Amino acid sequence: MADRQSLQEILDRFAHASDQDKTSVAQVMRALGDRSFAANLLIAAATVVSPLSGVPFVSTICGITIAIISAQMLVDRDHLWLPEFLMSKRIKSGWLRQAGKHISKPAGWMDQITQPRLVFLVQQPSLFLSQLICLFCGLAMPFLEILPFTSSIMGTIVCFFAFGMLARDGLFTLLGYGTTLVLPLTLLLLLR
Repeated sequence: MADRQSLQEILDRFAHASDQDKTSVAQVMRALGDRSFAANLLIAAATVVSPLSGVPFVSTICGITIAIISAQMLVDRDHLWLPEFLMSKRIKSGWLRQAGKHISKPAGWMDQITQPRLVFLVQQPSLFLSQLICLFCGLAMPFLEILPFTSSIMGTIVCFFAFGMLARDGLFTLLGYGTTLVLPLTLLLLLR
């Protein structure tokens, strides 16, 4: 397991991945590092939770990205690979900076309250279940984009798991499990 990483630093690298008008997924991945699976997973999930989720197909693109990253984590790849059709996707850099600003305060707060605890939940074999749930959430996002808030709920689940991995804080993993248990009830209410 890698050293703990600051969420603020990760968000800063994400928000300033490019100084051009548009930022590609490839530029974000380079800024975060192709060996930092959890950071890339967190950014994809946080994007779905942010106001950017209102942009058409952002939830679909992020869901596919989450599924691909999670699958690679499950098979224990040593570096991240994304297909060219995802790497070439671009979004306005101003939107990324705005999303980073939107999440900045909660990120600073989360950095302050985290500490290594319940570490067994962010190590194998427990980690396998978290990665598997992230994979299923990512796979479901493209199909549920038309239902309001469902992608954001799944993004929140993935955020909890990814942040738990980054901070080595199993408490966030427990929050991910708890949110996962609430998801079916939420879906039932939305589908009624």
